[in-house]
Amino acid sequence: MLNTEEFGRRLATLRQQSGKKQREVADELGVTPQAVSKWERGLSCPDILMLDELSSSLGVSIAALFEKNEAR
Repeated sequence: MLNTEEFGRRLATLRQQSGKKQREVADELGVTPQAVSKWERGLSCPDILMLDELSSSLGVSIAALFEKNEAR
């Protein structure tokens, strides 16, 4: 089962490593910066249909969004 807090921490780390701000990711995905903030805080998760765009935006594989060891 997905731990939304762990997912959020990985997402925040990967976003920071990509050098992007929450607003940039939000604009690329067509969501609000508040939505990205909620994902990173583990309060919600992106829609499954958005994972391909999200991973592309961050320059990582979809698997990297879920694997602890890839989000360093």
